[in-house]
Amino acid sequence: MLLAIDIGNTNITLGVWHNHDWQQHWRLQTNPARTADEYGLMLKGLLREGNVTAVNGVIITSVVPVLTQTLSEVSVEHLHCQPLIVTAALDMGLTICVDVPEAVGADRLVNCVAAYHLFPGPSIIIDMGTATKLDVVSAKREFLGGVIAPGLGLAADALARRAAKLSHVTLEAPPTAIGRNTVHAMQSGLILGYISLIEGMVARLRAEHPDREQPIHILGTGGLIGLVAPHTAVIDHIDPWLTLTGLRLIYDRVKG
Repeated sequence: MLLAIDIGNTNITLGVWHNHDWQQHWRLQTNPARTADEYGLMLKGLLREGNVTAVNGVIITSVVPVLTQTLSEVSVEHLHCQPLIVTAALDMGLTICVDVPEAVGADRLVNCVAAYHLFPGPSIIIDMGTATKLDVVSAKREFLGGVIAPGLGLAADALARRAAKLSHVTLEAPPTAIGRNTVHAMQSGLILGYISLIEGMVARLRAEHPDREQPIHILGTGGLIGLVAPHTAVIDHIDPWLTLTGLRLIYDRVKG
């Protein structure tokens, strides 16, 4: 069984791949203060409850360096597996066409690998997590770069913290774009505002895409994608576990 781990700034997403399918998925809160022993006990509890009897492979992508080390220790000490750590230097079958490849978040590259596998050809991946990212893949399996904006949750938190008369609101679409009270006005700016950001950036990325004469698949993923996807027609496919799929593909490629 393969354990795939995606360490993000807000959540750690895990999945167990076995017999050509995902047997289990979990989301944990990211906490850099937790020790390897704490994460180890937590992980072994999840595996036990999920009836996962053995793990013979581990792959990790991470944007939190301290937790890369922590979860690597968990893999070695608690699962007895040397983990495969995804970096831009790893042969993942993707040409990285940016100025500084090693500066690209590994999760972005992993998403691109998964997108090309699922929909061979040009694509744009929208990943809504701590940051909102749009990444561009060419028909030649190239990562061409993309867009990074503050995440929807970050924007909501900043608005509530920095404006004295505004407070936290439920992240859901308002009944109309014209907010007739403060809550609906904030929801309009956050949810509908981010939809406009996504739709506008997708239009710009399509216009600049070298394969713009071909159909370009638009994929959505990330923990917050479900808040905006029902309210826009720009996203063709939703896959909340896209990063785990990319990790599984990279592990198969590297480990044969």
